[in-house]
Amino acid sequence: MGDIFQREVKDHWYVKYEEASFPFIQKGWVLPVDRWRDFDPFILMAEDWFKRGAFSDHPHRGIQTITYVIDGRLEHIDNGGGRDILQPGDVQYMNAGWAARHAEEGVDDDIAHTLQLWLNLPKSKRKTETSYQNIYAEDAPVLSVEGGSVKVFSGKFGDVKGPLQSVVPITLAEVNLEKGASYTHVLPENHNAFLYVLSGELELGTSETVHLAKHGVATLTYQEDGNPENSSEFTITSASRRAKLLIYSGAPIKEEIVPYGPFVMNTMEEIKQAYRDYHAGKFGPPAI
Repeated sequence: MGDIFQREVKDHWYVKYEEASFPFIQKGWVLPVDRWRDFDPFILMAEDWFKRGAFSDHPHRGIQTITYVIDGRLEHIDNGGGRDILQPGDVQYMNAGWAARHAEEGVDDDIAHTLQLWLNLPKSKRKTETSYQNIYAEDAPVLSVEGGSVKVFSGKFGDVKGPLQSVVPITLAEVNLEKGASYTHVLPENHNAFLYVLSGELELGTSETVHLAKHGVATLTYQEDGNPENSSEFTITSASRRAKLLIYSGAPIKEEIVPYGPFVMNTMEEIKQAYRDYHAGKFGPPAI
């Protein structure tokens, strides 16, 4: 084996927010959808503040979603009989597959504050069965590191494996660091990866460090044709009293897609068919 690939920051930016009309409060694009080719297998990530009624019953097809609750309470309702309340630090995974119909609501008078990531499905898996999985903060195992901790939602870090079972394997970790603490995050070298800073300030990378604070996003270099069995390393150092970030990674799918409304398919004709199927009742009853 050769040297382990050292990742650096490929690109970085800060999220811009816009106020929205009630029951929406505010929205920002962490990953803007028009750059999905850069983010493959990820399509978009939205940061939303909203109250009850913003995301009532609606359909999805052709994607997976990963929702991280930052603040407030989020009620999940699906038309398969699922209903649960997620709290800060909890994550919900959904495989929309062929036909999901669900609602995501603020609870009572809460303002729900969430990050929702859309994860692509390969063409061969777009017709998979719809499923949901809730990962509560206390059920995600924690890896202790010097000066901090890593909560593992998906993937394996050291001997710690996350409970999230994605149709397309990904990693998701929440990293918490004290001031001055350095942590080296290990990922498969062929995974496209990005991070989002939830709080504090960080120095990222090794050869040319990038300073990033709250609301900052960074994509990382990777070996596009690398071996999934080979590891890569990325160094993170906290530059504030406490810092928290989320790191996501996944192997690119390398297929053309058409994101349109709540659906993601490979062609516009497949999008039109999804709308026809929805209006014909093939997605089942409303999620109420």
